[in-house]
Parts: sequence; C-alpha cells; structure tokens
Amino acid sequence: MDLGWDHHRSFLAVVRRGSLSAAARDLDLTQPTLGRHIAALEAAIGAKLFTRSQTGLKPTQTALELLPHAEAMAASAEALQRAASGEADTARGTVRVTASEIVGVEILPPILAAFREKHPEIAIELSLSNLNQDLLRREADIAVRMIKPTQKALVARKIGDVELSLFAHRRYLAQHGTPRTLEDLVKHTIIGFDADDAPVRGMKGFPVTREIFAFRSDSDHAQLAMLRAGFGIAGTHVKIAARDKNLVRLPFAPFEMILPIWLVMHEDLRDVRRVRLLYEHLAEGLRAHLAGGPNPSVSVPKKPAKSAG
Repeated sequence: MDLGWDHHRSFLAVVRRGSLSAAARDLDLTQPTLGRHIAALEAAIGAKLFTRSQTGLKPTQTALELLPHAEAMAASAEALQRAASGEADTARGTVRVTASEIVGVEILPPILAAFREKHPEIAIELSLSNLNQDLLRREADIAVRMIKPTQKALVARKIGDVELSLFAHRRYLAQHGTPRTLEDLVKHTIIGFDADDAPVRGMKGFPVTREIFAFRSDSDHAQLAMLRAGFGIAGTHVKIAARDKNLVRLPFAPFEMILPIWLVMHEDLRDVRRVRLLYEHLAEGLRAHLAGGPNPSVSVPKKPAKSAG
C-alpha cells in the first residue's frame, strides 16, 4: 500500500468529522480531492472504509482497525513539525504540553503566561485530557501527570503532592445544611463522574457509584464549575478551592485523597533547549502552586516611582 501521508490524513479527518465536506474544510481541500483519497485508500486495502448513515459517514470495522495506526502517524507528523519548528540549541519553536483539564485550566495559565514573557519565540500547544497521552509516540513533548510513569525512556520528576477533599458552596450549605456524617452526606446533592470512575477507583469506606450523583460528568472542570455554581457537593483540589472564599471544606473526611504530581518528558528531548526551558519553568511554577505561596515564575510589574516634584 504505497500511499502517502495525505491519504491517511484524509481518512483520519473523515473518521473524526463524519463527513467529506467537514473533513475537507478542516484540511483546506476540495471535497472531490478528499473523496479521491478515500477511494484510493479503499482500493489499496481492498475493503470499504465508510458506510453512509442518517448522521453521516460511519467507519466500518476495517476503518476502526486502521484508526489507531493513522492516529500514530498523525502524532509522528505533528512531532516532526514541532522538531522542525526550531533548532535544538535555540529558544525558538513549538513545545506541546499535555495535562488534565483541571490542571490545564486552573493551574497552568499563569505559569505559561510568565514563560511567554521570558521566551516570546517559543509557541506552546496545550492538550487537555484526563487520559495519559503517549510520550513515547510523541503525542506531546511534556506531560503533567497524576500517576508515576513506568516507561524507561521517559524522564520523570516528582514535583509534590496534590490534596483533594470535599467542598460545597456557602449558598448550598445555607439552604441544605452541612453534612457532618457519612449518613448525612448521602442525603445531599453530590457531583461526580459519569462513565470514568478512575479518579475514585479503589476508595474505601465511601459508596462511590454513579447512581449517587445528581450531576454526572467526566470533565473535572465541569464538576468544579457546578461546585462554584452552588449545585452541590464535590471533590476537588484543596488549593484550587482555597482561592474561592465561598467554597467550604466539609468538616469531616469521607473523601480525602493525596495524588502525586509528576512532570515528564521523553529522554531524547533533554538536549532540546526550548523543551528543557519549559520543563524547568513548569517545575518551578508547579512547586510554587503546591507550596501555596506567590508564584516565583510570575513576574509582577513594579509600580513607577513617584517623581520628587
């Protein structure tokens, strides 16, 4: 199957978008060109890749089997573009960072903003996902993770520990009372996961099933938003909740967790200056966040001195 990357990129776009027209817009191609790519790919493998349905183009089983390989090719192509975006010994080019939603939205922005002030020629790509992206396949250059990586080809540094606990908005507690026992808690409105129970898997002493949640979402940031809106009780990062004086930590501990925070990159990137600069900057900024003090990575402009006159 001697077909170029363009054909596989077109295939991947159609799978993701579900139609030739939407995929063609994403790739800045004409719809006939993209259709020819799919037809050539189907002819090369001798099988249909898509069937038509009321909602668009549906991938066949063959397409689903090809999908992870096409995604791996896309990750490699993107890594190649980042590698070509700047010389290894310069502070110029692109660095891709992956982190969970809650870390990427609530913790990293001021750290990354300060980095931009120091290194304006380095572009940053931020991928937010609660799934651990594969650094070995170069889906990202740097990862902020809540579990210790096990692959030998990765450079990992433990930054510290993140404390999680249960919180509620003052308005919610004023209307519904403050639970003080486990029996009280299960009578309240609780915010939690939808399908992914990984964050609470293995907890003991607390009946964590999706049926107890009145609001269900696998987005940590959506859960935090509902907590801030006064919808109910939810678990979140203690230091993030501490920023909002309206969020109250529950006076008992049916849900207390300590998660490690790791900063990870591929060992081959240690000598790439732009990646190393961001890696060290993230380590400094994350440590400051965990310490709870002012972030040394964020420079605060000094007020101009008053004139003597």
